Amino acid sequence: MGVPGPFPGSPGRPDAPVPDREEVDRALERLGAEYEAIETSLLALQDHAGRRLLEGAELSGTTKERWAAAERSITVLWSLFDAYTAALESARELRERRRWPSAEDLAELAELLHGEGVTVPGAAAADGAPEGGPARPGERFSLEGLVERMNGLYARSLDVIVAADSVWSTLPARIDLLSAELQRTRSLAHSVGVRPGEHPAGDDLERITKELLRLRERVIADPLAFWVSSSTGSSAPGGGRPDTGRYDRAARALEDIRREVAAVLDVRQDAERRLMQLRDVLSRADRTLTEARQARGEVLAKIAASEVPAVSGPSTALHEQLAAAADYRRRAQWHRLSPLLDSLEERAEDELHRARESLTAVTAPLAVRAELRGRLDAYRAKVARHGMAEDPLLTERYDLARRMLWSAPCDLRAAEQAVWRYQQAAAEALVPPQMEGRGES
Repeated sequence: MGVPGPFPGSPGRPDAPVPDREEVDRALERLGAEYEAIETSLLALQDHAGRRLLEGAELSGTTKERWAAAERSITVLWSLFDAYTAALESARELRERRRWPSAEDLAELAELLHGEGVTVPGAAAADGAPEGGPARPGERFSLEGLVERMNGLYARSLDVIVAADSVWSTLPARIDLLSAELQRTRSLAHSVGVRPGEHPAGDDLERITKELLRLRERVIADPLAFWVSSSTGSSAPGGGRPDTGRYDRAARALEDIRREVAAVLDVRQDAERRLMQLRDVLSRADRTLTEARQARGEVLAKIAASEVPAVSGPSTALHEQLAAAADYRRRAQWHRLSPLLDSLEERAEDELHRARESLTAVTAPLAVRAELRGRLDAYRAKVARHGMAEDPLLTERYDLARRMLWSAPCDLRAAEQAVWRYQQAAAEALVPPQMEGRGES
């Protein structure tokens, strides 16, 4: 809705010249165009989809208050428009009386077109008064003043309508789509045992369901509570955006639940394979511990004067939890199976590692004995290559070390000393020939 251009001359001012016929005709033409623009805007406002929705809705809160004020403004708008129409028609009738208007006609036309000659009982309040309030009895307006008043009322009314319509066009549809996705997620969650009271994600689904119901009811009843005005300071009607904060939080929470349900579904699809792997890992750990216990008995029988660590039995707790996991699978309690499998897989690997360390620890004395036997035989072969296998001292020390290493129980400390003495004797026996050879050369 625009504001008409100024009229040449003003009888309300002593120094204003009386307009001529052409100036009056141009002013009437501009006012006629302004009238058509105002009428088009008012009819569009009357037929706006958002207005029809507001009229038929059960409103509350901010929207109820602002729409009540807007309805009063729209009523005042039509009252002002009727006054504007009557004044314009009067001016046209006066102009059409004569083809060549007299000076008195021109002066009267100037007063109608530019002066404050339009009385509007019960019109809108003066600028700054409450929107839609009554004017003072007999308050007078110029046509330009009427248009300015209509422009203000129109902008405020349209702002309420556009903002409410924008929220209604955006949020309910998105909430409905999210609610449909929530129902699909809920059905899938129930199929894997994610239910309220049994799993935190089931409780979260119930909470989101209630939040979306409350949110939709509030959006329908009070759309302007979800409108954020533009921060740019624009005065254009509908300047702003719908506030989707609560919706966005619910959407993010639902996405988190969907990922958790998907993880539980993965468990259902892969549960048997993972359970078989767990049984295999625990079986290997048990076999390794059995081997370690057997090796410990052998070490205690064959090795003397050695500290052999004790070997614990299989983990009863892990086997009980594995049985519980198998039971969860049979009962399709996937939401309970998922975290239990994650924990068991880590602990089963730890158990296998512990069993292997126990086997290594208890068989260490046998490994030491094997290393000493290998070293003794290696030096024996070296001595034989140099033709000194029959040396009495070497033979004596070799036989002593061999008896110690091949007897049971074997004293590792004494055997190690015997092997060392044999090495020393062999080294000393091999040095003189080497030195003599260097001297002769």
